[in-house]
Amino acid sequence: MSNPAAAYSAGAVARRLGVAVTTLRTWHQRYGMGPSLHEPGHHRRYTEQDIKRLELMQRLIFEGVAPAEAARWARRPTPDAPVAAPLAAPDLTPAIRGLNRAAMRLDAPAVRQRIAEAVRELGVIAAWDGVLRPVLAAIGERYAATGELIEVEHLVTGCISAVFGAVPQPAGEVPTRILLACADDEQHSLPIEAVAAALAADGVPTRSLGARVPPEALTAAVRRTGPAAVLIWSQIRSTGGPAQLAAILAERSRPLVVAAGGPGWHRPSVPAGVVLPDSLTEAVVALSSALT
Repeated sequence: MSNPAAAYSAGAVARRLGVAVTTLRTWHQRYGMGPSLHEPGHHRRYTEQDIKRLELMQRLIFEGVAPAEAARWARRPTPDAPVAAPLAAPDLTPAIRGLNRAAMRLDAPAVRQRIAEAVRELGVIAAWDGVLRPVLAAIGERYAATGELIEVEHLVTGCISAVFGAVPQPAGEVPTRILLACADDEQHSLPIEAVAAALAADGVPTRSLGARVPPEALTAAVRRTGPAAVLIWSQIRSTGGPAQLAAILAERSRPLVVAAGGPGWHRPSVPAGVVLPDSLTEAVVALSSALT
């Protein structure tokens, strides 16, 4: 067990962390992560608390956080408290690390490039599930814990939306028979944008109403466009009122497929006849089935 009162030289700390002494000096000079114990006539020495901070900084850097941000996070008053730092997970892929680094720098061109590469190499849904959603989830956890990184979340969200919107659209003569919308007061529209982009990549056009669609507006759109399939997305429980689904089912020319996507729906309350996809892949399959 470590001794909180112990003091350590730079060499001892470097060996413990597996870094060079020059790295410790750099962290001290650039980021203020130096030894805190100072006795007159002696070199400054590191305490156990100092080492905890350095270990946290080192881990965050390894997980893709920029050194300055990692140091700022590690200098919190309680570095040994549970950490909700960005992407603190053991199985990060290079794509997630790269996107996280660019996001923490607020480097919009690099963020867009990383997102576009993931979509190009993996496909829209696999990129969303394997890269984009984990990054957004980690940023959301950090915000919930500290109130920080709103600016990062906004930048990443905007870049994801731009990349999804840039997926080539099907030819104009292909009829649009799928309607996408967020539930009433639901602001999380990226999932339906991902569905739209995935369908576009398969040559299927969609009509999207975006975020916060009131039930009367949704039913009006169903009447006016006569879609074969509708997807309504609810991310949080407060937006998943089943009445908005029942209103669509009550339409005389109701769609062949009515799907309620997202974790916001209370499943036992969802009306019979509504499809409840467990993933965006299932949502795409359900919507596409109405076209065959």
